[in-house]
Amino acid sequence: MRSTRFAVSAAVLGALALPLAAAPTATAAVPTAAVEHGHRPCDRPGPWVIGTKAVTMRSKATTKSTAVGILYKGQRFTVHKTSGNWHHITNKTTKVKGWVSGTYVYRDVRMCLSY
Repeated sequence: MRSTRFAVSAAVLGALALPLAAAPTATAAVPTAAVEHGHRPCDRPGPWVIGTKAVTMRSKATTKSTAVGILYKGQRFTVHKTSGNWHHITNKTTKVKGWVSGTYVYRDVRMCLSY
């Protein structure tokens, strides 16, 4: 009984591994002009995103300043400047300007596997 289970297990694992061993290696086509200048498409940072459910926008770059709005996850915004760990932004929906902590707002990271 044990030898039968072992034989069946080995056959199943072998059948699962066969497509992986026979699969061709995937490669990505990179424009030669981009590589020549030292810039790959994934070297650029992605869009700004919110890393939590909501972020309080402040009138100044400090937690003790007046709240001027709330930025929710998924809302679009523009970053104008950075001061330390704070970003001066404009909420594209409400047009409100304010400061948000860089702890909760960051650039999305793009990842390149290989070239």
